[in-house]
Amino acid sequence: MSRPPLSPLPGPPLRPPLGRHLASVSRVVSRAFDEVLAEAGGSLPVWLVLISLKSGQRASQRELAEAVGVQGATLTHHLNAMESAGLVTRRRDPANRRLHLVELTPAGDALFLRLRAAATAFDRRLRAGLADNELGQLETLLTRLRDNAAAPDPENKESGG
Repeated sequence: MSRPPLSPLPGPPLRPPLGRHLASVSRVVSRAFDEVLAEAGGSLPVWLVLISLKSGQRASQRELAEAVGVQGATLTHHLNAMESAGLVTRRRDPANRRLHLVELTPAGDALFLRLRAAATAFDRRLRAGLADNELGQLETLLTRLRDNAAAPDPENKESGG
């Protein structure tokens, strides 16, 4: 009795999977940005809180958590540290005592300016050697990748596709 010939194992892909490459690039860029923010005296969560407060100047903790994209408990942890460092103040909203309003202090405003300068310099570093049309194309492609990743997989029968 003869056996059917074994099918050859597929070889390595001609190119690394795009998701793997993107994850690797993202990790390197994120670490470098974290280092730049740390050198300026901050961190990504602090930077996101400061940006949100600077754009609105005053916000409830709930609104701030939504704007920053974190859970309330995580934001509370960051705000506790920021308040202890004198960067923000929290007080009850006189119109709704259940809400805490968060406001920047002069020290928080000064840190915002340092982090903004660091983030702007980092952005220039990332853009080095890229022409305006390449940057536009990169933004379009990254948006398409995000949308593709968020869309249901058409080959997955359980996702309704």
